[in-house]
Amino acid sequence: MQWLRRILGGQQPVQQDPARQEQLLQQVRHHFGARVPTPVADQVAAVTGLLAGDDGLIVAARVVGEVAEEAHAAILTQAFELQRRTGRWLVADRRNYRPLWQVAGPQLRTPLFALPCGFHPYVQVAAAVTVVGDGATRLARITDPEPLLAQLFEVFDLTVAGWEYGQVRVDVDAASLAVRLISATQQIRAALDDPPRLPPPVRDLMRRNNRIEVYHPAGDRVVGTINLGAELRPAMLA
Repeated sequence: MQWLRRILGGQQPVQQDPARQEQLLQQVRHHFGARVPTPVADQVAAVTGLLAGDDGLIVAARVVGEVAEEAHAAILTQAFELQRRTGRWLVADRRNYRPLWQVAGPQLRTPLFALPCGFHPYVQVAAAVTVVGDGATRLARITDPEPLLAQLFEVFDLTVAGWEYGQVRVDVDAASLAVRLISATQQIRAALDDPPRLPPPVRDLMRRNNRIEVYHPAGDRVVGTINLGAELRPAMLA
């Protein structure tokens, strides 16, 4: 409840414009994404700029929330269907999807690329993650940041599990999303007086030190590597 104490302690609540927020949300939803020919990096920059200010921060949090909720619903549906077909007991824990992926493997499809909300992980989600991270110190004026933090970790878990178990290709845009998620969660945790315990997937990845090859978005050429453990340790232990 520290977010509420900060508001009651003297900071004025944000003066929200719900109509403006809805307009921004629809612009982000319908004017960007995989079907738009503009390069992904340019789209991310455009959405990030569009979501400047407190109304934009609220919309960015809504984007993350919609994605996390719809992804969880999709995972639950898949787990139920796999359980019906195989008879195996499958649990979709929102704090730790990895055990489910380890059991189901490629039978479980990543939900992040076909959500009803239409947000693409490498475009709208990447931009929204950047906005909420950059606005971490203002989040407490808007909402309780901890549920949003949990949703960011949830999207991070699904992103990386898709790489490891779901045959999702790790290209520059995928790696960029992961780095943005790490940065945003670090910024929000730093803004909290008493940040919650790190979820199991993050603690697991922090113990690793393996490098993952990163491909060019338009081909099979390896352009670099990403070491999630090396990215997470300084961010989460600072």
